[in-house]
Amino acid sequence: MTESAASASLAATAPAPGIAEPAADRGRRARLALRTVQVLLALFYAVASALPKLIAHPSAVDSFDRIGWGGVGMYTIGALELAGAVALLIPVLQSVAATALSALMVGAFSVQLTVFDGHNAATPLILIVPLALIAWARREQNTRLWGLLRSRT
Repeated sequence: MTESAASASLAATAPAPGIAEPAADRGRRARLALRTVQVLLALFYAVASALPKLIAHPSAVDSFDRIGWGGVGMYTIGALELAGAVALLIPVLQSVAATALSALMVGAFSVQLTVFDGHNAATPLILIVPLALIAWARREQNTRLWGLLRSRT
């Protein structure tokens, strides 16, 4: 095949500008984007949110003392956030983890409003959006998880 024939063949198979891309390509990109969001959220929850609580960073200690939950509450929330971060990366747990972290963010929003006079109250609400998207997009894993749990009983 000549170079011009090969170019013509490629041009015939490539979508013309303005033509919709194949559904398989869109699906692949959507899965990659969702996976990227999951990894970024997992990193956020593990490093920026759970770690300060688990190492008793002074800012976390002060916040939980102000809430009235002390060290027990701080370590518990830190452990839940770390568990959620890890579970966001495990396929069968992704939807459940996103749902659980969303519930945790509802609690965080309530605490921000009532204890901290709304300071940083938008952060939990912003985090709920991608978490809800993950929970919905990975919902088929709930059936798989349920099947795994039922087979062990």
